[in-house]
Amino acid sequence: MPKSMTGYGKAECVYENKQIVVEIKSLNSKSLDISLRIPIVCREHEAEIRGLLSRVVQRGKADVFIVLDAQNTNVTAEINTAVFKSYFSQLQALEEELNIEPDKNSMVAAVLRMPDVLKQPVEQIGEEEWRTVMTCLTDALKAFDDFRTKEGTIIMNDILQRIHGIEDLLNDVDAYEPTRLDTVKQRILAGIEALHMEYDGSRFEQELIYYIEKFDVTEEKVRLKQHCRYFADTAEEDACGRKLGFIAQEIGREVNTLGSKANHVEIQRIVVRMKDELEKVKEQLLNVL
Repeated sequence: MPKSMTGYGKAECVYENKQIVVEIKSLNSKSLDISLRIPIVCREHEAEIRGLLSRVVQRGKADVFIVLDAQNTNVTAEINTAVFKSYFSQLQALEEELNIEPDKNSMVAAVLRMPDVLKQPVEQIGEEEWRTVMTCLTDALKAFDDFRTKEGTIIMNDILQRIHGIEDLLNDVDAYEPTRLDTVKQRILAGIEALHMEYDGSRFEQELIYYIEKFDVTEEKVRLKQHCRYFADTAEEDACGRKLGFIAQEIGREVNTLGSKANHVEIQRIVVRMKDELEKVKEQLLNVL
């Protein structure tokens, strides 16, 4: 059973003093589009993360957030004293040269904002911590996949109900078949009689048979029924959204041909109802993986 492209999953883990949160949400898209936001310490593992996401998401626009929130950390930035002194002395020299009244507090604040004055400690992620992050990501993906499976089942049940509805409407066409061709024949005869002209009866019958053959919809009904059955069988496969879209197009072609050849008011009404059901099927298929 195919899945929905819309999904959501979230998981939380704890490693030492860090709270790890992974959140995944997706919408429908023609291709795979992953937007990944991860901490700097996880950048070296980005390819591994994207590989795992690609295998599970497969298709759709997905936003993925990984947050490592450290609690009660004592890690602080260090002042690069050599760089600080260099900036400070240059500012003092400028003050003297430009006769600016010295303000030590403002100078200190300004120097601390200069490039490379504060040295941020380079944080690295250990092997055990990384395994915890991957476990959290796997849990989030499972929740995400379960969400898409449940929604996909609901969507596909609705789609199949409409496909079966098209089959039922097709069966209703049979009731009008005998009267349809007879109506066409009577209409042609009435037109000829209105002209008050003589005609060859046998030649008329030959031309009438040829003309009525153009209105025969047997082939369209058989192919439409086959397409509907093929649609239902394909719906049991995984990740078949695109394939179902192609089959829906073929169903639409047969419905259109049936409508153009019907030449009967009631059958035309049935065709309109078929088209209405098929449009709803196509709308739903836009969100099927």
